Amino acid sequence: MKKGFLVLALVLALASITFGSVGAITYGELDGNRHPYVGLMVAQDANGGVLWRCSGTLMSPTLFLTAGHCTEAPAAHVEIWFASDVDAGRPGNGYPNKGEVGGTPYTHPQYNPNAFVLYDLGVVVLDKPMPMSKYGALPKLNVLDKMARQRGLQDVTFTAVGYGLQRINPVFVESARVRMLARPHLIMINVPGFTGDFSILLSNNASTGGTCFGDSGGPNFIGDSNVVGGVTSFGINGNCAGTGGVYRVDRADDLNWLATFGLYPK
Repeated sequence: MKKGFLVLALVLALASITFGSVGAITYGELDGNRHPYVGLMVAQDANGGVLWRCSGTLMSPTLFLTAGHCTEAPAAHVEIWFASDVDAGRPGNGYPNKGEVGGTPYTHPQYNPNAFVLYDLGVVVLDKPMPMSKYGALPKLNVLDKMARQRGLQDVTFTAVGYGLQRINPVFVESARVRMLARPHLIMINVPGFTGDFSILLSNNASTGGTCFGDSGGPNFIGDSNVVGGVTSFGINGNCAGTGGVYRVDRADDLNWLATFGLYPK
């Protein structure tokens, strides 16, 4: 799995922070069938070789939203599963070679793997439609900015959903391909030199749950809605503690790019 513990360094205006791509749920709960449109994806190279796994959100019958570092080269093809417990059907589930549906990955045109947090957005165009009764939805333009003006950021919550590691510490790692959710609180938004205007930081602790290494790209829904405020993007330390970084989807460059695939805020 390429993205599991890959660490990339960004020198920011305020401090030098090491970021690593992340994505699974810690201290969470089983999602069950609450978010059937959230899936587990495996990226493959042009020869069908398995590269890494991520999470993402089905936004329409043919468009799956995830992180840019999940769709970057050498990814040439993606296989996706929507079962709440992908492991339950093994070995008959086809993991990691053949999912419920395949697709072609695309990455934000301004994405740079050496500074992935700046434009960390990707999509997968499915080979065939996946009809569901409900899908994820895009946020309105700049809708998260109003959260910066609210008092008590600890009261502003998201619903993070994903597959992968449930917990990590220096002694052990717990991992399963099971869809889980957590309800992290907003910690930081619109801070120049740190989150900038492209990301937010959410809590990651035993009280609220959070995200960890394993499968980035999962949705962070606004409150209890199906609106994807951002996709799980980066972590600030190797223990998945304290905070988790989310790439915002409510900026004009993101919404304009997604519109080229026929996807618009409702």
